[in-house]
Amino acid sequence: MTSKDVSRRESGQLAVASATLGPWKTAGVTGVIGGAAALGVDVVTMHWSTSLLAGPVGIALFLFFLVGGVGSVAGRGGGDRRLRRWAGEHPWQVALAPAGAFFVTDALTHFFLSSASLAGALWTGIWQAAILAAVVGVVGSVAGARRKA
Repeated sequence: MTSKDVSRRESGQLAVASATLGPWKTAGVTGVIGGAAALGVDVVTMHWSTSLLAGPVGIALFLFFLVGGVGSVAGRGGGDRRLRRWAGEHPWQVALAPAGAFFVTDALTHFFLSSASLAGALWTGIWQAAILAAVVGVVGSVAGARRKA
């Protein structure tokens, strides 16, 4: 199946389906550990505020989607072999799925758990999601190039 055989809508559906192949249980554990560590640092250093949870929850979400996204484009685990091959050939499209999910959840987290305005929460979500998409896309591109070599 080449890119010419797939419509834009089908390509988006394949990207989301490919993102589900990631190690999401491992990603969840990583996110919880990272968020708990960030919360512990905030509590120990006495950075008390009304938005005490916004930072650690944002870190936990970032780590969750980072590990899951990287695993979906670079992993060699189970799942549909054809879907894994498509993900390896289109890492940037697959990277948009976890980045989009992260953007939505992170913007909502910062809006509701911190004193950030809606525009501030959206801006924070956009630039962090862009970093997430870039990391997942680069790792997927490098992994795909290594597989071909």
